[in-house]
Amino acid sequence: MRTRLLAALPLAALSLAVLAGCASADPAESGAETSTESAAPAGACQYVESGTASKEVDAPVADPADANTAVLSTSIGDITITLDGDRAPCTVNSFASLSEQGYYDDTTCHRLTTSGIFVLQCGDPTGTGTGGPGYSYADELDGSETYEAGTVAMANAGPDTNGSQFFLVYDDTVLGPDYTVFGHMDEASTALVAELAAGGTESGLGDGAPATPVDITSATIG
Repeated sequence: MRTRLLAALPLAALSLAVLAGCASADPAESGAETSTESAAPAGACQYVESGTASKEVDAPVADPADANTAVLSTSIGDITITLDGDRAPCTVNSFASLSEQGYYDDTTCHRLTTSGIFVLQCGDPTGTGTGGPGYSYADELDGSETYEAGTVAMANAGPDTNGSQFFLVYDDTVLGPDYTVFGHMDEASTALVAELAAGGTESGLGDGAPATPVDITSATIG
């Protein structure tokens, strides 16, 4: 299954698989439909077995973790994220669990999109856009989601298919409210990703692997 990012783009050829475990131009490109499900109440998180784990990891416990920040140590510098556990408790719980188990360590952000939508997609240990943690869980959406510069959200392959892939928005992006927003980068981190994006993709096209590789060495939760 590919995780994707689907956005209504003027360029039909540009498909962004940034929001779910695939490779398409918009987090919703995998055919995801808009969901208006509310955030799950504390203790109600459900993580369902799905596919084969790209890296051995345990599914999170059901009770949301108390996690406030995440720091991604990368080859281009540290990316600091304020996590929003009030808005997306089950997503933050999963992200924190995967981070603490070293799931994101030594992985590569496999996709950069510089046309139509402006995101860097990470979180797949295989680097192909098809990998995941071996489980999935429901969206945490209320229909008010926006994807301004600095937003951190989950990629998906359709409704309720969240896994491990996420995307970093480095410039204001218009997408339907189909991708769970679970945090925001600080100003310096947003600028760091934007500087990386200015270098374009390996192919020179608007969607592909970054010309400058972005490797995550570790993810620390605070």
